[in-house]
Amino acid sequence: MPDTGLLIEMLFLLIGIGAFAGVLAGLLGVGGGIVLVPGFFYAFTALGYGNEQLMQVCLGTSLATIIVTSMRSLASHNKKGAVDWDILKRWAPGIVVGALIGVLVASALRSRELQLLFGCIGLVIGLYLLLGRQHWRLGEEMPGGIRRIVLSPMIGFLSTLMGIGGGSFGVPLMTLYGRPIHRAVATAAGFGLTIAVPSVLGFMLLPIDPQATPPYTVGAVNLPAFLIVICMTTLTAPLGAKLAHATDPKLLRRIFAIFLLLVALNMLRKALMG
Repeated sequence: MPDTGLLIEMLFLLIGIGAFAGVLAGLLGVGGGIVLVPGFFYAFTALGYGNEQLMQVCLGTSLATIIVTSMRSLASHNKKGAVDWDILKRWAPGIVVGALIGVLVASALRSRELQLLFGCIGLVIGLYLLLGRQHWRLGEEMPGGIRRIVLSPMIGFLSTLMGIGGGSFGVPLMTLYGRPIHRAVATAAGFGLTIAVPSVLGFMLLPIDPQATPPYTVGAVNLPAFLIVICMTTLTAPLGAKLAHATDPKLLRRIFAIFLLLVALNMLRKALMG
């Protein structure tokens, strides 16, 4: 049985992480994974679980929360008729394949290597958020044929290695190909579900040393972290949404971009110096 003091400390850390992720999700319309993965990593490291499989636990647990948040978001957007089901149906098979490949690659990498990947991809996403412009276009129709066969697994693969849903890659891709932002965000919620379900099943089957993981971890998914974060994001996301309506969206985007760049740089620093 884990030490009671350790469990209490873990509880309060996870409550704080979940509350912060929920506010950001409501404030910026982003999935919590981009915040949860580094949050879990720093919390579990502080609790003494800094081992070579820790990042797998952070990724798997983050993706487990995305199953619930994506389902809730997809249902909400669908009621408003905002989901482009044609895009979702055509892109889903490739995304699933990419997500499963992502689990296999993640299982073969050490925590430090996954930190480096998270940091590098996080820098790219942060720079796009900071420097990207709404009028940028690569085309007026979503890619088909060989381009879709290549791009759809890449979305699933990179998202799984980051422990994030479909928004960080799906929304920029769809807007670059002429989809309105509200339809892109709505459809990306479906991408998130398509990424999270197969990848979480894969992460739960990974052989992780139970002595080196936080208490009550199944495979690479920590159940207390999953449950606490889901509860806290449900409570705090509406607060973030209220703040969003009172704040300039361009300013919010820049603030989050800078925040993400700092998180990514710190993750790289820890990986390179560790």
